[in-house]
Amino acid sequence: MNVAQPVSPARRQMITASIMLATVIQVLDTTIANVALPHMQGSLGAGRDQITWVLTSYIVAAAIMTLPVGYLSQRFGRRRLFLWSVAGFTVTSMLCGQAGSLNEMILWRLLQGVFGAALVPLSQATLLDTYPRERHASAMSIWGMGVMLGPILGPTLGGWLTEYYSWRWVFYINLPLGILSFVGIYLSLPADETSKTRFDALGFGLIALAVGALQMLLDRGEQVHWFESLEIQLYAIASALGLWLFLVHSFTNRAPFLTPALFRDRNYVSGLAFIFVVGIILLATLALLPSYLQQWKGYPVVTTGLVLMPRGVGVMLGMMLVGRLLRFVDGRALVIVGMLLVSLSLQIMAGFNLQVSQSTLVWTGALQGLGLGLVFVPISTLAYATLPAALRGEATALFSLSRNLGSSIGVSIVMALLTRNLWINEQQLGERLAVPDHLIPGHLDAQALAALPEAVVREVTRQAAEIAYVNDFQMLMWVSLAAIPLVFLLANPREEKGVESAA
Repeated sequence: MNVAQPVSPARRQMITASIMLATVIQVLDTTIANVALPHMQGSLGAGRDQITWVLTSYIVAAAIMTLPVGYLSQRFGRRRLFLWSVAGFTVTSMLCGQAGSLNEMILWRLLQGVFGAALVPLSQATLLDTYPRERHASAMSIWGMGVMLGPILGPTLGGWLTEYYSWRWVFYINLPLGILSFVGIYLSLPADETSKTRFDALGFGLIALAVGALQMLLDRGEQVHWFESLEIQLYAIASALGLWLFLVHSFTNRAPFLTPALFRDRNYVSGLAFIFVVGIILLATLALLPSYLQQWKGYPVVTTGLVLMPRGVGVMLGMMLVGRLLRFVDGRALVIVGMLLVSLSLQIMAGFNLQVSQSTLVWTGALQGLGLGLVFVPISTLAYATLPAALRGEATALFSLSRNLGSSIGVSIVMALLTRNLWINEQQLGERLAVPDHLIPGHLDAQALAALPEAVVREVTRQAAEIAYVNDFQMLMWVSLAAIPLVFLLANPREEKGVESAA
């Protein structure tokens, strides 16, 4: 099913439900395990640095294996690839839940990333082919809900399962959902034609080296002090060399790994740039807030998840609205409004302090989710509006990779700035700190006086952290504002002569 095929409404609904179920469990697993890491660490006998490989192995494997999805769907058929991916992802999820050592967990997470990599791009391509062009906006609303809500709800669900059951249920939850998705896809998705196209193994190897090394650099940098470490220097060299050789190979090879026609489509290239920025804002904010709420405001895991949940409600509301508004409003205008709402929410967050109320956290999160919902659907629709249907397999894989890379880079940048600014702020506040003798109550005993410096240091650290988080939120606000001019690179298909409307 590499081009649009007419299907009955009932079958279309079953296809949509089945493939979106697969999409949700894949994107959910990018964040659902984060809150369970401390519990895994004790069960698996791992150190603090070692346990992060549970996340890194999944992310790196998924990033690399996203690249050949277009070729694999042509070579083996989209339906067959979908079924193998869902089955493999479900089985490896169960094996992750049963892991008895760190090495086992890393192996199964690696394979989980390999099998799960195809699910998001395949679901997007399938929806675009299943729905007629005039309903692409609605299709992308459905797809966007799954892709955006998964990372947002992951910490909430993961915290609840870990708190009341066990960290192993973070992985076991995929079993019933995976089985339902597999059965639905098997019964509803029609078989498609295959073609024995040539696979550019060298091109894939070079771009896989570039992407994999970059992911390792981003995931390991904070733990080993970035470029002070030889490990990070080697990752940087490998990534740059892999990218350079890939570009040289692509320009000199008659059948390169990525079809050059993809990069001649202005809408698609602009969409790649924009979804990269959306990835930065979405996961960078989610990386900051849990630690802000748990470590510095003292919220338990479950409360943190509940406070973050309205962000997902805002996303859903935005996507439901935009699916209707795109019939009457230029999609580019909705993107601008959405980015302005995101920027406004980040500006408000840049004024947070450690006394911020739960109600403020809730409505700013909902406002940001609403803005992201307004942005995601028009970008996903306009990016493919002028692209030939035959290129959708490759295009959706690259689109997902761009979003994931944006997320990885965004998280790494904000966490590095957070650590750096926390240290700087502590030094600057410490230099200005003085406790005059007349402010020390005379009735304090010797034990209370001895504890005073520790309390003062703890408060200095709290204030330094407050400033560091504010700096990160402010930086993200400027990133979102700087992305708005990219909207004007997008062409509205309604204005293109001879091109059917995409919304």
